[in-house]
Amino acid sequence: MSHNHHRHEVNGNRLLFSIILNVVITVSQIIGGLISGSLSLLSDAVHNLSDVISLIISYIANLLTNRKKQTLQQTFGFKRAEIIAAFINAITLIGIAIVLGIEAIKHFSNIHNIQSDIVIWLALLGVAANGLSVLLLKKDASHNLNMKSAYLHLLTDMLTSVAVFIGGLLMKFYQIYWIDAVLTLVISIYLIYLSWDILIKSLKILMLFAPKHIVIKDVEKAVLNFKEISNIHHVHIWQLNEYDCHLEAHIEFNKDVNLSEFDIVCEKIEDILKEKFKINHCNLQPEFNRDDVKEFIIQD
Repeated sequence: MSHNHHRHEVNGNRLLFSIILNVVITVSQIIGGLISGSLSLLSDAVHNLSDVISLIISYIANLLTNRKKQTLQQTFGFKRAEIIAAFINAITLIGIAIVLGIEAIKHFSNIHNIQSDIVIWLALLGVAANGLSVLLLKKDASHNLNMKSAYLHLLTDMLTSVAVFIGGLLMKFYQIYWIDAVLTLVISIYLIYLSWDILIKSLKILMLFAPKHIVIKDVEKAVLNFKEISNIHHVHIWQLNEYDCHLEAHIEFNKDVNLSEFDIVCEKIEDILKEKFKINHCNLQPEFNRDDVKEFIIQD
């Protein structure tokens, strides 16, 4: 079995600092939104609140993934903690976005004056704090789905704060108060758009789907290229997390080989699968004239 890992080590301290910044932003914007009467500022605050929760989940998942080792009861350790966190974060953000969108539509029929100065200054605070958090997490986000979900939370926060800031200026100088509801609706649609990809990717991993980059029939062809192998069947390919791709299969030999011969062929198969398909964990069961179902994919 092959166990070769090349993974980026995530800096949890940067994530912790981002959590603290978002707590400050959230409290400030909730108070400011209530005082000013701005739905877009409150929606930004609710978004930030969801970020605080999601960032805490991401931070805990990162700690579990890095520090918890495999045990007799937890043979995979907590390697899926970050995938679960990414899934929770994405589905939470979509839920928040739907609620904000509904509230925005309701506010179109109830346009009222808003204290724009509070909106402007608190939106600027959001831009500055979230912009700093985005810069801190950018490197980790390119290597880790959990951190990417946290990064996208913060990036959307920064962009929504920019939108709220512009809306505040329009309300202050042109008294365009309906822009508040429009911005809230746009923000909600944007959140759904950004979260959907992470939701689907994390869901596929949790459902044990084969990775997108692997064409299953190509795996079959690669194994059958070995003259010693007559058949490969009962194949399962899945991702444990972003880094570990697993394969298990039965391989039937043309003759009754001994264990040392099987080991040689097995090692060659593992090398090919790792090189061509990035499958780094293989569990191969040898067979010879065994009376079982020889279908490539068996409905268990």
